[in-house]
Order: sequence, then C-alpha cells, then structure tokens
Amino acid sequence: MFMTPDEQTVLDRIDEELLVRVTRELVQATGQNPPGEEAATVAALAAAARDLGLDVVTSPVEPGRDNITITLAGGNGPGLLILGHTDVVPVGDGWTTDPYGGTVKDGRIYGRGASDMKGGLAAALAALATLRGTALTGPVELTAVVDEEETGKGIRAYVADAHHTAAPANIPATEPGSDDSQPTGFLGCVTAEPTDLQTIIAARGDSYLRVAIHGRACHAGNPDDGANAIYGAAAVVAEIERLHAELTANPHPLLGPATWSVGQINGGTGGSIVPADCVIVADRRLLPGESPAAVLDDLRSRVAALRLEDRGLSVELEMPMEMPAFETAAGTDLVRVVESARSDAGGPDLPLAGWTAACDGGYVARDLGVPVVVLGPGSVTTQAHRADESIPVTELVTAARAYALTALRLLT
Repeated sequence: MFMTPDEQTVLDRIDEELLVRVTRELVQATGQNPPGEEAATVAALAAAARDLGLDVVTSPVEPGRDNITITLAGGNGPGLLILGHTDVVPVGDGWTTDPYGGTVKDGRIYGRGASDMKGGLAAALAALATLRGTALTGPVELTAVVDEEETGKGIRAYVADAHHTAAPANIPATEPGSDDSQPTGFLGCVTAEPTDLQTIIAARGDSYLRVAIHGRACHAGNPDDGANAIYGAAAVVAEIERLHAELTANPHPLLGPATWSVGQINGGTGGSIVPADCVIVADRRLLPGESPAAVLDDLRSRVAALRLEDRGLSVELEMPMEMPAFETAAGTDLVRVVESARSDAGGPDLPLAGWTAACDGGYVARDLGVPVVVLGPGSVTTQAHRADESIPVTELVTAARAYALTALRLLT
C-alpha cells in the first residue's frame, strides 16, 4: 500500500531505544502466575506510560491485582483497542540467563515474559507514544489485564464493564476534540500476543474440565469391599480419549479439529488401600461457535452412560476455566487494515492464519462483539513458556510500526 508522508513521519518517530528500555523494565518486574503476581509489571507499565504523557487508569480485579488501561485521546468517534496481559507463567528450570535480568545479547532481549508478552506491551506503548499529537477520530486504548495465563479473571472483569462495546455500524467519524458525543466503542481489537508477526484471524478457545470420582476405601486384601475411584477414573479417561478421536472428523479450515487432552490425575493414598477418591483434569480446545456449556453437558452425558454408580461410584463435573474461540472474516475492514499495516511496517511475507493457542481476544469478540485479530512480536511456539525465553529487537520495532500504522489508517 502507498505510504503517505504523515504515515512515514509517524513511523520515523518509532524509538528503538525506548522499546528496548521499556521491554527490559517490564521483564525485570518480577512475579509469576500462579500465584498471581502482576503488581510489579503493572507499576512498571504505568510509570512508563505516565512518563510518555499518556493517560493511565488502573482497575482492581482482586487485592493486589489490577487491570491497567492506557489511553491516547482522539476524537469522539469509535476507537482501537490493543489488548495484552501482565502475567507470566512461572520461571521453571533450565535457564542459562537471569530470567528477570532483561539481558540484551545478539539483538535479542532475554527473560521470562519477553515474548509472552511484555515485548508486545512495550511495542503497543511505543506506538501510542509515537501517535501523540496526531489528529485521530477516536481514542487508542492499550489495556493489559491480569490472569490470562490461568482463569481469565482480568479479561472477564474488563468485558463486564458496560462501557466497553463494539462500535455500531456506519458511524460517521467526529472531529478530534469534538464534544458532540461520547466515544461509541471500538472498531476493532488487536491482541498483541506473540505470533511471529503473522496476522491471526482465528484462534481456538480453551477450557479446563475437572472430573472428581468418589468411591469407598477399604483394605486392598479385600478390594471388593470398597469402590475403587481410580478404576472409575480410568473409564472416564478412556471415554475422553474416544471423544478426542471423534473430533478429528470435523476440522476447522484454519484451526484444525477441537481436541481433548487429559493432563492431570490424582488419586489414592497408598498401595494397600482401595482409593476412595480420584480427580482428573482435562484440557478441551474449542472451535469458533462452540459452546463451553455444551461441551460440559456432552461430557456429563458420556460419563453418565458409563454407569459408574453401578460400581458404587459417584461423579462431580465442573468447568473451572473457559476461554472462547473467535474467527474474524478475512474481508473485514480491521483485517485489511492490520494486514496492510503489518506489511508496510516491514513484517514478514506470511499469509493470514489461524492459531491453535487461545487468548483473551476471544472474550472481546464473543462478549463485546468487537472484531479481533492477533498480531505481535515474538514466538508462542519457540519462545513462550520456555527456559531462556527471548525476543528479537527488530520484531519489537516492526510491531510498534504496525500498531501505529493500524491506528492511523483506522482512525484518520
């Protein structure tokens, strides 16, 4: 796409030194989730935003766990939402660099969260800073929520706030600074998760299901006197494996099939005791349009068909976490603008794609009706949740350029 002089001027203002400094400050803000230690990262992000003259608001989700919204003001027309999260997974073992050091080496910044997704937050913040003084028809909002890596408490609190809405169709833009009306919502959302700078237009959702089987303990010398909860759990695991195989028959064109995976099983107290209790935790990846409630109901009916009560067992099923999938049509204005901005910013030559990972953007699409894409620096497949996590500085610059161009082309 042809680059206008105003666009080129904005891109020339992208500050690599600022990007590196803010990314390092965010990586050096210690904390991991679980147990939910985002406060240092929120404080570092807020301080950097205030230093850049941007408006900062924090919203408590739980004690010591605040969502943060950073806003670049524009006119009273619909705006652009850039979405991220402030939590990172636990550090884990195997590091050869300081996981909270923010070490810069060979053009990469190292540390927990560098890729997922403190680099993306820094790039978004740099884009907002670059756009200061630009006449935009609506605001650009960077919101970073807590608890994305666990149960989504932050994004659920955010979408529950009634003033976050999709922009009604065919709204005429208002002049920047006009007081004629209040902002009318969002034209779109860019989730700044690590995608190797590929534009993602569909993402699977995720849910966790907990199955608790209760039986009756007795001495293992007379096992028929009890009701073995582990045997019941084994039957449930086998049923889940059958369900997973069935799903392969209906793949999504961008995302593949929905999936089941049993990730955890705990039961029993000793080899000589028939176990009274066993708990299974399974991961169920969701496709766009799938209802988490329907998934839970389906598993409940499948487990009921096993007739575990005939063995003296009872079962409890719950879904402690669900994150919806989303899909945005390739022809929407948001996708076309983001893809042109990404390309003109120097992004790699990659097609529109789907993402087998899940992200908070699904809530924005489902609950707010706002179109969503995922685009960010770093790699979810080769860097996120690993030892020696890192991100290339060049990708930070490209992402900041892409976000700034996206805002200009949507809001001018």
